[in-house]
Amino acid sequence: MNNLSNKVVLVTGASKGIGAEVAKKLAEAGAKVIVNFSGSKADADNVVEEIKTNGGEAIAVQADVSKSEDVKSLFDQSIAHFGRIDVLVNNAGIMITKTIQETTDEDFDRHFSINVKGVFNTLREAATKLADNGSIINFSTSVNRLMLPGYGTYVATKSAVEQLTRVFSKEIGHRGINVNSVSPGPTATALFLNGKPQETIDRLASLNPFGRIAETDDIANVVVFLASDEAKWINAQNIGVNGGMA
Repeated sequence: MNNLSNKVVLVTGASKGIGAEVAKKLAEAGAKVIVNFSGSKADADNVVEEIKTNGGEAIAVQADVSKSEDVKSLFDQSIAHFGRIDVLVNNAGIMITKTIQETTDEDFDRHFSINVKGVFNTLREAATKLADNGSIINFSTSVNRLMLPGYGTYVATKSAVEQLTRVFSKEIGHRGINVNSVSPGPTATALFLNGKPQETIDRLASLNPFGRIAETDDIANVVVFLASDEAKWINAQNIGVNGGMA
């Protein structure tokens, strides 16, 4: 199960957090991994080094997914190195928590530029450059299933990602490529935990029956499965990975 030997996987935003864990878990399953990063070169290099130390293959490639020319170069460099890309994991994204009233034009534009246009740019390249019978996994969020003040713009972007997922699955399915999204709940990453009092973390943990927030490998394990041939009949779906929170 979940044998990814000889598969080449591109993971966007893979220098830290969930993306880094996804990259490492994919490598453990046998995949050759492209660790995309925008600004955190040292972190990306550390992920690559850890993968190589554990016997895997990986390279780090810088690209801002909100820029179409960067994404074109990301695909071209990856294919030049490994010969093809079999799986695309769209993990890169940002989350700015403000009420709609407090959200600035700059906040709104940055959210949509990275979270939506970034996915759009990679899907457009994948339409011709992802290998036949490949897989695409996009990241949405379980916050879409709640009505939390302060997340309006964020959930708007992730709702757009879910619709892109469904439509693109119909556009590219003739090549044997399945397209799905995953929706994590609260996850123990530095980005999520920083600045949050323990009371807030405990409250979020209480929203699911297990009484904890996710670890990064809880999310990564699902992505590894969706990248495998065992998951090929799962298509155009959004899968909640939140312990039953929503």
